Amino acid sequence: PKRWGFLFSINWINWEHSTDYKDNRYYLPSLSVPRLSKDRALTDQQSQLVEIFSDGACSGNPGPGGYGTILRFGNHEKELSGFAALTTNNRMELLGAIVGLEALKRPCRIRLTTDSQYLIKGVTEWSAGWRRNGWRNSKKEEVANRDLWERLLELVKIHDIEWVWVKGHDGHAENERCDELARREIVKAANVVS
Repeated sequence: PKRWGFLFSINWINWEHSTDYKDNRYYLPSLSVPRLSKDRALTDQQSQLVEIFSDGACSGNPGPGGYGTILRFGNHEKELSGFAALTTNNRMELLGAIVGLEALKRPCRIRLTTDSQYLIKGVTEWSAGWRRNGWRNSKKEEVANRDLWERLLELVKIHDIEWVWVKGHDGHAENERCDELARREIVKAANVVS
């Protein structure tokens, strides 16, 4: 449909601060205006809500893993999924969100729903300290998955994002579908190898 054209890239990658908390929703007030367009507000098309649901899965940790992402704009949906041969669950959780955000061609108002506390807390609570401390965590160790965190944080600057946490494997339809997409990628890759 035409409406997807302005929101989603045709060629998506197909390979493997103050924070307020209310009702499982994490808000980043400082990110309310996309960084690519500081001098203008979101247009009417951009202010319409895009929903992103994402999940990651891993068979073994580390081991083969996959991610599943659903993008929804009005009545339109697009599913994205991918695989990595040797990865961790946390990397797949991050990649699911990244791929969803990278599919968008311009700044959007987004509600991103995930079952990953690691993803949400990393973006809304921990990342400012990591950057301030030279990408070291509270234990003075190098932050795991820095490459993906940096990629994600660049995308967060572009969009107006509301982060929503849901309990995993608890009947949330889109979360269950994302998990199914992620696990299907793992099985599909295992079948190719055998």
